[in-house]
Amino acid sequence: MNIIIVGAGEVGRHLAESLSSRLHNIILIEESEALTDELNELLDIHILCGNGASVTTLAEANAAECDLFLALSSDDNTNLVAASLAKSLGAKKAIARVHGALQREEWLFDYKAHFKIDYMFSSERLAAVELAKFVRNPERLLVEEIARGRVELQQIHVSEASTAAGKTLKELGLPPRVRVAAIQRRGIQTIPTANDQVLAGDLVTLFGDPNRLPEVTALLQPETKQNKEVSVVIFGGGETGCALAQMLESGNYRVRILEIDPKKCRELSEILQNTVVINGDPTSLQQLREEQVGQADFFIATSRDDEDNVMTCLQAKSLGTKYTLALIHRSDYANVISRNSEQLGIMGAVSPRVATSRDLMRFITSEKFHVILTLEGGSEVLELLVNEKCNSVGRKVSEIQWPEGSGLVAMLRGQEAMVPSAEDTIMAGDTIYAMVSSSARKPMIKMMTDQ
Repeated sequence: MNIIIVGAGEVGRHLAESLSSRLHNIILIEESEALTDELNELLDIHILCGNGASVTTLAEANAAECDLFLALSSDDNTNLVAASLAKSLGAKKAIARVHGALQREEWLFDYKAHFKIDYMFSSERLAAVELAKFVRNPERLLVEEIARGRVELQQIHVSEASTAAGKTLKELGLPPRVRVAAIQRRGIQTIPTANDQVLAGDLVTLFGDPNRLPEVTALLQPETKQNKEVSVVIFGGGETGCALAQMLESGNYRVRILEIDPKKCRELSEILQNTVVINGDPTSLQQLREEQVGQADFFIATSRDDEDNVMTCLQAKSLGTKYTLALIHRSDYANVISRNSEQLGIMGAVSPRVATSRDLMRFITSEKFHVILTLEGGSEVLELLVNEKCNSVGRKVSEIQWPEGSGLVAMLRGQEAMVPSAEDTIMAGDTIYAMVSSSARKPMIKMMTDQ
């Protein structure tokens, strides 16, 4: 692939380094001459010194022949303009990195459509999504988010005590917009139909609204149902901490943010609806004691200082907090902490760079689809854009003959994301997410993308 990356900051440089050993033609655009000279010594790729939002620079980089254009600088305006210009020049796919504050405005204004770019993301929000996975499933079974985080995948074992055991999916009466997409039994995974049964011991893969899934997990594992709220304390009210609080506060979580900056506290109070914002210094052991952090289920450190994040997690653990999580900006440090989580007492460490690279790697392909996730057992979750000439366009989900061994698990239309029902209609330009077995993979891709 011909890939152009704008911005050699933390995110752009990390991605360029990870791609430099692969068989791709990469051009990195960086405005700083000093940084350009430094990277020329370190990376075996073409580095162009210039303004990524300049048509002249983009023409020199041959953006018109670009398969994937990634605007990853630290400036929102540069990224949006650069991605929009690249798309107009002929780049096949253009992606822009923005800060979390701008992404929160998407419900007011569709920046993606206005600038004609294919994907817009926030590194801070991606890191928050990774942290939220630990909170939503501390037992570390699989938890993933798709369709811009509005649909969640969870895996759960069916308990012997579950009243669902022995019933068909049709008999379960699942909440609207929640779907059992896969059942793994004795090591064999199947994509079920409405007439398939759920048995005790099955590993069930669920898709649905994150706020509705707890109803289903309580049905499948009644003995682990929690009546009390889960207490979460977040250190740091930056974009990652704010995004994490937003993800959790609508669920069965009691969220508190400790933030030392009074101005930031006032801003957080206006943004967050059900989160308690506390002006205080979380690096102070006395402050942690006063806020009874030791009684919390989770302490999550999301400040910009890696050392403070690690040390406050260790302090919270010593006070009695059950689980601690740390945001670590240096990816090598995050890997060390994750590998030694038991010894350190830190449940997990998340790096924004790694979270961003993992999210963007799904676009590093020349195929008409993206593999979002591969599950144990061989099933995959595919992301496909519905072609305007596809035979399914204009038809209801129930009217379409889906390939055997496949199931539609989510649909994205503009800013709206959902688990589709039988009465929803497939439209050209929709992004659909399908769970497919190995035999259903090719038929599903051909069905949705062939002209």
